Amino acid sequence: MSFLKRSKPQLPREVQHQLDLPKGERVLASAVDKLTSAYVVATNWHLTVVSADGTATARPWHDVDAGQWESQTWSLTVTWIDGKRPGQWTFDEQDTRLPETFHERVRASIVLAEELPLEGRAKGRVVIRRDLQTDKLLTQTVLGRGARADDPQVQDAVARTKEFVEDAVGLR
Repeated sequence: MSFLKRSKPQLPREVQHQLDLPKGERVLASAVDKLTSAYVVATNWHLTVVSADGTATARPWHDVDAGQWESQTWSLTVTWIDGKRPGQWTFDEQDTRLPETFHERVRASIVLAEELPLEGRAKGRVVIRRDLQTDKLLTQTVLGRGARADDPQVQDAVARTKEFVEDAVGLR
């Protein structure tokens, strides 16, 4: 069954050195951004970008809000739970499992997600996520367009939904 084997991602020695992975963390997939020559590396615990100058920026999987893979342009766009500037990388057709690995790791960090019961166009959700490195459960509130954190209706919906999801996973 050799067709089921996945080859281990081959990273240049200097990129491996910049990753400085602790015991237990391992590289699952990687690809090189064609515009910046940065390495985008998926590990079991983090999504890490090693820029062309050697700077490594690692974010845990539970920091990812959403990702979009565009197969026609081989582009990955990542939005972050904290609202920081999205990451966007474009890869030439490379032999990589980065899109699949990205999807699997984000899904692995989601324990439970519940939409907020809001009126009108306001959207939001409360999500229980797992820190894949520590196995700790975290509660995250994600407000979408039209939902303001200072709105009493939104605050009430967040409180009720947060109580519900935390109860459901045994955090209360």
